[in-house]
Amino acid sequence: MDTEALRSFVRAAELGQLGHAADELGVTQQAVSKRIAALERELEVRLFTRTPRGVELTLDGQAFLPHARSVVAGVERAVAAVSPRSRALRIDVLGLRSAQAVVLHEYWQSRPGTDLDVVTLRVDDPRVAVAAVEAGDVDASFRTVTDPTELPPEVRMIHAFDSPLELLVGPGHPLASARRLTPSQLRTHRIWVPGIAPGSEWAEFYDQLATDFDLRIDAAGPHFGDEVLLDALAASTDVATLVGARDRYIWPSHHDLRRIPVVNPTLAYPLSLLLRRTHPHPGLRGVITHLGTLPRPSDPVWLPSWATTPQHGRARQK
Repeated sequence: MDTEALRSFVRAAELGQLGHAADELGVTQQAVSKRIAALERELEVRLFTRTPRGVELTLDGQAFLPHARSVVAGVERAVAAVSPRSRALRIDVLGLRSAQAVVLHEYWQSRPGTDLDVVTLRVDDPRVAVAAVEAGDVDASFRTVTDPTELPPEVRMIHAFDSPLELLVGPGHPLASARRLTPSQLRTHRIWVPGIAPGSEWAEFYDQLATDFDLRIDAAGPHFGDEVLLDALAASTDVATLVGARDRYIWPSHHDLRRIPVVNPTLAYPLSLLLRRTHPHPGLRGVITHLGTLPRPSDPVWLPSWATTPQHGRARQK
């Protein structure tokens, strides 16, 4: 059934004039009349009788009106549910304790009226995130496609921010007392990053990091969650891991874990934002503006080769 014919019928019934209904719907009176006539033919009943003052509902029209009104309202709710201007801005992050989530929380705190829905797709393959953005399942995703030529025409990728890395160690680790560390000081130490998915942007990042600085990046074993990783670090005298400076980690006070910045150069993970090229959610403009205000890591900075773009404003360093 033609929902526009239903809408024309409902407005004509409520206003009592085909001309008034046409003005409100932005069409001609003839178009409204044709829609209602087609609806009457489909239903095989008369819905209106004409009077000198306009139109009045027949008994069949009176019986049909509440159902037609319900259908029109349902259609309007369905459209509103997916309309970027009437629903929450949906952004995918790697995890709710990740730097991306922290940055979005800061943005929301500065604009508490923002209707924001932070979600986690829980996928390692960035192509899945690209497909979700392309389909409109999410409005944006903090993921990186290291080869931009693989992006579909409808999706674009912009630089979000660079996340400096810190070494996270337990109190018994040889580097636990350091206030700052350089990459060269990490060379003889085991850096455990469990659960790196082959083919993911993280895998490529750590491969380049290990090659450029001769680091021992150990990805052995599945990732059983942050709690298990933090327990292992607290009990170990030789295992460390790398975390983002803005990432949130919570551990018991007796763990006494230490977060140590890595400098000269600062090791930074470049974060990107995937979004649609056409008809992006209007709420994204404010988020992108906020990302542009975030402080940059202290120079010199090391970035992987796929992040050496003009939007970063600096070259990759060793």
